[in-house]
Amino acid sequence: MSRARFAQRFPGAIILPWEGTWPTIADDAFVAPGAVVIGNVTIGSKSSVWFQTVVRGDIAPITIGERSSVQDCTVVHVNTDAPTVIGDDVTVGHSALVHGTTVHDGVLVGMGAILMSYSEIGAGAVIAAGALIPERTHVPENAVMVGMPAKQRDELDEQQAQHL
Repeated sequence: MSRARFAQRFPGAIILPWEGTWPTIADDAFVAPGAVVIGNVTIGSKSSVWFQTVVRGDIAPITIGERSSVQDCTVVHVNTDAPTVIGDDVTVGHSALVHGTTVHDGVLVGMGAILMSYSEIGAGAVIAAGALIPERTHVPENAVMVGMPAKQRDELDEQQAQHL
């Protein structure tokens, strides 16, 4: 896709290639004005990337699944050997940092949380606002993680998970 086509679809967003690779953005996805999406990035159906967010797939790929929301001022980046994968139905809160990690389906990442490289966030987990998930941490499914560094405080039961 050309720069002009992206500019028409997402006015005010900065969508650029990196080393000849353009982002792939689903027809029904939303990229807000002021957001930056660059390089090897795939954004799935009905997903959204909000104001002042940076999604930079320069040295490894970034995949954002379907119906996921990456909210204002978030930074999504990678390591050369650690792509970032954000699953389906994920909410990444304002000003989070998601770096070289795998976030499985249905996760809630709180505002200002930091997910470091090589970490893996299990499906349905909740990462509290301001929490730090250190490198190589494995967060179990439905875990509630709180603090710096984050520790598991609780586990969502089936009813709680349904409400998210």
